[in-house]
Amino acid sequence: MTSLTVNNQPIKYRVDPATPLLWALRDASNLTGTKYGCGTGDCGACTVDIDGRAVRSCTVSLKQVEGSFVTTIEALSRDRSHPVQQAMVAEQVPECGFCTPGIVMTAAALLRATNNHPTDADIDAAITNICRCGAYIRLRKAIHRAARAARGEETIVAAPPPGIDPRDAARRVPALSPPVAK
Repeated sequence: MTSLTVNNQPIKYRVDPATPLLWALRDASNLTGTKYGCGTGDCGACTVDIDGRAVRSCTVSLKQVEGSFVTTIEALSRDRSHPVQQAMVAEQVPECGFCTPGIVMTAAALLRATNNHPTDADIDAAITNICRCGAYIRLRKAIHRAARAARGEETIVAAPPPGIDPRDAARRVPALSPPVAK
């Protein structure tokens, strides 16, 4: 049995310790925000935060992360108020949305690492995630905007999707229950 903390909940996984963290999160904990993209760590769709670092969860086994603290997109900000999430919406970065969770997790780790002062070079070096829609220009703009918001220099008010009343959007944020290991 492999023990770690996922989204602030202690978890004991009863699966093969060689299982990639990605599959433990998705299949055993039903945390499907972490996406499977390539299985080789190249695309970044599976990025999660492990002990404060952005890590591609398809490349690490449960055994390798035993005792670690893992944060997935589901727990980054339960009400979607994290500056990166708000800036991504405000700058209309997501198109298909498949890469979005991994990029958000990578950008959040980048802001922590740079004390909310990333340069263009920092962003380019950190965001190696693949976005098939090619939203990289808007993404860089969103990360700078999120950094300003995190520093308290800007307030981001991200509108809900077209056709959704803001009062309805606020009610649609699902409550998350702790993950259940199998």
